[in-house]
This record gives sequence, C-alpha cells and structure tokens, in this order.
Amino acid sequence: MDATPALHPAAQASLQRWHQMVEAVDLSTLHELLEPGAVFRSPMAFKPYQGAPMVNLILNTVIKVFEDFVYHRQLASADGLSVVLEFSARVGERELKGIDMIRFDEQGLIREFEVMIRPMSGLQALGEEMGRRLAPLLAAAR
Repeated sequence: MDATPALHPAAQASLQRWHQMVEAVDLSTLHELLEPGAVFRSPMAFKPYQGAPMVNLILNTVIKVFEDFVYHRQLASADGLSVVLEFSARVGERELKGIDMIRFDEQGLIREFEVMIRPMSGLQALGEEMGRRLAPLLAAAR
C-alpha cells in the first residue's frame, strides 16, 4: 500500500490556517481562503450554494452550531489539491460523524467544500439548527 499523498504546498498552507481557525472557533478570516466562485455542497440541500460570501456565511454559522468538534483523520488526493477530513461533533444531544471534502486551487484557495454527515438523526438536528439560524440571513441576502 502506498503512503498517503502529500498536499500541494499552497493547499497545505491553507489547510493549516483552516485547522487553526477551527481550533480557535473563529472563522473571521475564512474569506481570505475562499475563491470568489467557491461552492458549498450541503448534506441537507440538493443544489450547491454558490459564491464565497455564501460559503463564508454557512461555515461561520456551522462552527457555532457544532459542539465538541474534533477532526480525526485526513486523506489527500493524488494531485494534492483535495483533502478529506473525518470529524465528530454534537448538535444538542445528537452525536454525529462526518467528512469535509475540500478542493483547493493551485493558489491554495478553497474551490469546493462538501460535507457528508451520519447518522440521519444527527443530520436532522444539524439541519434544523442551521435552518433556524440561517433563515433570516438567507432571506436578507435575497
């Protein structure tokens, strides 16, 4: 079995900044890591959310919803521009596990951010809380 591929240096630098922000529970500088056309793929929504402002809003909200958030494993793609991060967290009384799939561009900016979560009860709790917090913000953005 081959060793896990290394990330592209620019992607690695951005991922390190991402981990620092998550650890500090402060994504106030996340916008600096997002491509203008960044896309967020939610585990709750069929259509992706388009644009850095929307990705920034969603990730800055979810970081406040998750409790006891911890990353466990990291896997990189062969081209060094994608990473999968396994995590666990809680939303209220519901425990969940999930993965963040992040695709970077050659400059290390986040191009795509996709999330998958299980079990369904954890996903539902997350969806309800995110909907409650984001509904007024999304209505104002339209």
